[in-house]
Order: sequence, then structure tokens, then C-alpha cells
Amino acid sequence: MQVRRSFSSKIPNELLDGNLELGVVSYDPADDRLQSRAIYTDALAFVVSPLHRLAQRKTVSITELGAEIFIAHNVVSPYREVVLREFQRHKVPLRMDVEMPTIETIRKLVQNNAGVAFLPRMCVEQEIEQGLLCEVRVKEIHVERKIRLLYPTRRALSHAARAFLELLG
Repeated sequence: MQVRRSFSSKIPNELLDGNLELGVVSYDPADDRLQSRAIYTDALAFVVSPLHRLAQRKTVSITELGAEIFIAHNVVSPYREVVLREFQRHKVPLRMDVEMPTIETIRKLVQNNAGVAFLPRMCVEQEIEQGLLCEVRVKEIHVERKIRLLYPTRRALSHAARAFLELLG
């Protein structure tokens, strides 16, 4: 078995072209040629440094975030769009002055109090538990993420791929 990292937007075509046997993405491509199976449920977490003014708060209103500097992932995703829409809907400015290519870099910048971010909870869970980041619930934003396993509908899977699917249950 080989594991490769790729842009999630390319994975459906890679599967359909026969270059991949299984793929994992955080959205449903809604393509009849692909089977899509939710294997994990995650959420977006609003995270701040322990030194940030909101670090001791359990919840905040979206209206309190208009002056914050957000560090964003420079990859377009449906989750980013949900956050943008909610800020627009509540007429709150969203200052995304910094965009970074990796979640790791965003996490480090937030830890250093260079800004705040919405990140997949599964990517910051350990830092939250260790007190390196603080999660603050934004009342108006709850974004659930389904992590999905994809595979072609009409192509036979290898023994290893079938065994992996069975292992997932």
C-alpha cells in the first residue's frame, strides 16, 4: 500500500483515471462514478494563542471578531466559503491579512499570537490539550466536516484496498 498527499480537488479525477485506488477528502464530490463513505466527523475550531485576549473565554459572538487578524489557509475549500458567508451575513469584516500554504504554519503562527484561525479540530486537538492553543466557540459558526473515503464505483478493488475497507467496517 502506498500513501500519497495531493490537493483534495484532484483526488476524484485521479481515482477516475485509475491513478489511485482509494482517496480521502473532506467533502462529497457528488459523482455517481465514485463511492463516498464518511469515515470520520470533524469540525472547524476557532483557535487563539493562550496569550490572546479571548483565550480565557468559552464562547464569543462573531461580532467580536471584526478587529482580529485571521491567518487563513490559501487553499479554497467549502469550509472557507462557509466562514466567509457567515461573516458577510453578520456584516462583520473578516481581515485575512495572512494566507499560508500549510495548516502546520498557521498553527505555529497562532501559537505565537500572530493572529487567529479557523482550523480542522483534528489538526489542533493535541495543541489544545497541551495548552499551546485555546479553542473558543463562535456562537454563530458551527461547521462540521465529514472526512470521506472515495473509490470508483465500477472498478474492482485490489485485495489490499478491499481489506482496508473491511477494516474500516
